[in-house]
Amino acid sequence: MTSALLLRPAVAGPGALFPEVIPLPNGFQPEGIAAGVGLNVYAGAIGDGAVVRAQVLTGEVEPVVPPQAGRSAAGLKFDLPYRRLFVSGGATGQAYVYDAGSGLELVSYQLGPASGSFINDVVITRRGAYFTDSFRPVLYRLPFSVGGALPTPSDAQEIALGGDFVQVPGAFNANGIAAIGAGKELLLINSTTGILYKVDPDTGVATEVDLGGATLNGGDGIWLRGHTLYVVQNALNQVTLVKLSGKYERGDVINVITSAALRFPTTVTGTGPYLYVVNARFNEVAPGTAGPTDEFEIVRLPRLR
Repeated sequence: MTSALLLRPAVAGPGALFPEVIPLPNGFQPEGIAAGVGLNVYAGAIGDGAVVRAQVLTGEVEPVVPPQAGRSAAGLKFDLPYRRLFVSGGATGQAYVYDAGSGLELVSYQLGPASGSFINDVVITRRGAYFTDSFRPVLYRLPFSVGGALPTPSDAQEIALGGDFVQVPGAFNANGIAAIGAGKELLLINSTTGILYKVDPDTGVATEVDLGGATLNGGDGIWLRGHTLYVVQNALNQVTLVKLSGKYERGDVINVITSAALRFPTTVTGTGPYLYVVNARFNEVAPGTAGPTDEFEIVRLPRLR
């Protein structure tokens, strides 16, 4: 049975811990969010590629990667063993890897064409990092070498999506991505069709996950813990919980979380007992056009199971 939880954000007083809303710098239009070490999360700006680190205990926000002309930050993930940040470059067709502490660039990649691709999200496995392209039916893989060494730009790989995967022309398709276990399989959401897929990371063959007739339209960022999948449905201002079967072939929508603080959220991560999402406000502010007075934030939600 599906239930819905509607939350109303409390106004945190000075010095309050675990604030429900963490303001980002004005004009910083976020798209991606990723949990780091301890109580830190990272958020990236779609307009200029900047990345900030937020301390969810206190709400303190500090810059990590400075704004850079011609860059964009969509989805991002924190690589725990090597303290690296992998960042999807959106409409640039690029991807970037930064030192998560200093923000120094380690390497950049031109994954897709500079026109006609949108590198949207990324997941890290033991074997490498996988990126989605919302405009092209492919995955990109950055294979790791011994010791987690990064590949050279020429070693980036393109994997065609096949099997059950359906690409809708002129629309946003492959978006959020997550790894099952150690990364032997992947989960992938199509934003336009609302279909969830299980994908072979070597062949790109996709198998539709049976959701019993439910669709996840507007599915954006996803976050998997065990057999519970958290799916951001951006235009609906909600996070939907899907309980998946043992082999991730079937799933049931079991809960919906929403809040008055949500304003077109795009991606989700978790730390401790909480979920954190970023408000991109794409329905009010076109991607990459935020002005110096536009306000954006990170929102805390309960981590239901």
